[in-house]
Amino acid sequence: MGINKKLLVVVTGLIICIAAVWICESIQGEETKYEVRPQIETIPEYKTDAARAIDAYERLMDRYMNIIETNLARSNNDIKNVSQSLNSITEKLASINAKLTELSARMTSIEKKLSAEQSKEPPAEKNCPTAKQKKDEKASSQQ
Repeated sequence: MGINKKLLVVVTGLIICIAAVWICESIQGEETKYEVRPQIETIPEYKTDAARAIDAYERLMDRYMNIIETNLARSNNDIKNVSQSLNSITEKLASINAKLTELSARMTSIEKKLSAEQSKEPPAEKNCPTAKQKKDEKASSQQ
């Protein structure tokens, strides 16, 4: 019995040690992997004067094209506004023209009626001096 107890104690201690080692490894986790990304800074390329001039010209042309595009958009909006204004003015002028035509027709009918009434009246006296004769008389009287 003494050997069995000692053997049981030794086996139990060995199992406890193995369990402790196994728990420590599982707590620590798996092997850590590090990812290294090298950051290599490059030297900017050497540009000649011609290359710099070409780059500057390209930037200038891009800016110029943007300005032209915005100006064309503004012009398009202005043309649309003017077109709408002209349409409204044309409509007003058309209505004025219609009213003037109506007034002209009314005036013509009134003139016809007046000429018919004047033809029915007897002619005015021939002894009535005209405006020219009155002027001549005033001029002679002032002298």
